[in-house]
Amino acid sequence: MKQSSNRPAGRLIPVFAANDGLDIKPGGSATLVLSLAKAAAARGQSVLVLDQMNGALMQEAGIIIGADLADVLAGRASILDAKYVDPDAHFTAMSVGETPLDDILGTLAALSLNYDWVFSGVKAGCTPAHVRLAGAADGALLLYDANADHFMRAYWMLDALRMRLPRFDPLVLACGPQAEGRETFEMLNATVRDFLGAKLTLGGHVKSREAAYALAPALLEFLSERAEPVLTAPRRESIKQHKSA
Repeated sequence: MKQSSNRPAGRLIPVFAANDGLDIKPGGSATLVLSLAKAAAARGQSVLVLDQMNGALMQEAGIIIGADLADVLAGRASILDAKYVDPDAHFTAMSVGETPLDDILGTLAALSLNYDWVFSGVKAGCTPAHVRLAGAADGALLLYDANADHFMRAYWMLDALRMRLPRFDPLVLACGPQAEGRETFEMLNATVRDFLGAKLTLGGHVKSREAAYALAPALLEFLSERAEPVLTAPRRESIKQHKSA
C-alpha cells in the first residue's frame, strides 16, 4: 500500500542486544539507537526514541525528564509530561521506566503510527515479549559482543526467536574491534547456516561512539529499503489489545 505524502511511514525498529551490558558499553546499543535516530531526524523525518534500557538511552542522549511511561500508565503524569520533544530536530524521546516490555507493546504499536521512525532500545534478553515485539516490527537490529565466544548468545537468541518467527532476519552488528568482529561473525553465520537455515547480514563493526555515528546513515538506508512501512497483522492485534485494555 502506497503511503500518502502527509502520513508518517510508521516504521518500528527495535534494537536488540544479545549480551548484558551492551546498553552502556561505548558504541553499544544505546549509542546505536541514538545515532540512527539522529541520522533520520537530519533527513527531516519524524523520530520517536523509546528507552527500554533502564535509562541508559536517555543518559546517552543527555536528556533529563521528570516522568516516564510507567508514570503515565499509573496515572501519575500525562503523556506530554513523559515526552522530551525537540520540534526543530524532528526528535522525540521517552523512557518506559520500570514498565515491563510486555505491558507496553500495545502502546508502542500505537505510538509508532505517529512517526516516520520509532527506534526502540530494548533491554538485553529474550522473553516472550521480545518475540512479540520482533513479530510486530518492520525491521530489527541485533547487536552482540565480539569478545571471545560471546557471539553464541546471539545464536541462542536467534534460535529462540526463529522458533516463533521463522522469517526473523535482523541486521547484525558486532560490538568490538573489526578483526574480532569479522572472525566472530563468520563463526556466528556458519552456525546459523548449519542449524537455523538462512544466513545473516552483517551491518558493520561498532567499537566506539564515533563508529556508530559513522555507520548510522548507511544502516538507515538499508532499513529504509528493507522495511515495509505498513500496518502489519501483529501490529493491528497489538493496537486492538491496547485499545480494549
